[in-house]
Amino acid sequence: MTSQRPTESDLYGPVKSLLVGQGYHVKGEVGAADLVAVHPDAPEEPVVVELKVGFSLALVHQGIARQAISDWVYLAIPSSSGHRWHTSLKANQKLCRRLGLGLIVVRLRDDHVQVVVDPAPFKPRKSAKRKRLLLREFARREGDPNLGGSASRGGTVTAYRQDADRLKKHLLEHGPSKGAHVAKATGVKLATRMMADNHYGWFERISPGIYGLRADVDKGEHE
Repeated sequence: MTSQRPTESDLYGPVKSLLVGQGYHVKGEVGAADLVAVHPDAPEEPVVVELKVGFSLALVHQGIARQAISDWVYLAIPSSSGHRWHTSLKANQKLCRRLGLGLIVVRLRDDHVQVVVDPAPFKPRKSAKRKRLLLREFARREGDPNLGGSASRGGTVTAYRQDADRLKKHLLEHGPSKGAHVAKATGVKLATRMMADNHYGWFERISPGIYGLRADVDKGEHE
């Protein structure tokens, strides 16, 4: 027996019960809103809830439109299961927080209602470390070797890759060399560490402090 696809109306009862239990008077389909709740102690601050069977951009648009009416706007969706859904829920929670929207999840099998986000003004927390890394990469990268929007296809040229290319070119021209000499000649301060780490599989340690190129490295691009 196949389960019936939920409807927006299936969400109404559980959400209404939650709000009634908190002292609200609740009515459905008031104006353009799916649900409106008014508390006797704060009649000028209605709670507005938009009901949808899934999180979507259209639902977000509706929520934003309702913010012209009230600061207390919630989006309500049915819960689901699985890793993909929980990952999506976390992302949608972040989106709602940024937009100042609330988010309600309804477990329809037993009408359990969970308020996962309450409406509130949002001020993003800046990451000084991530900002510093971004600007350092920007400053170190020579030229503009990547086409914006192409990262998903792989092959992004980073400053690290450009430094590795310099080391590779130097070893092609001069043969096995001492790490300190390579660093001085190429201007790559971390030359010895990069050759030791061998991220691209190009380098090999010939003897203590001396590095060269592996025999199977493609040398065509620098010839």
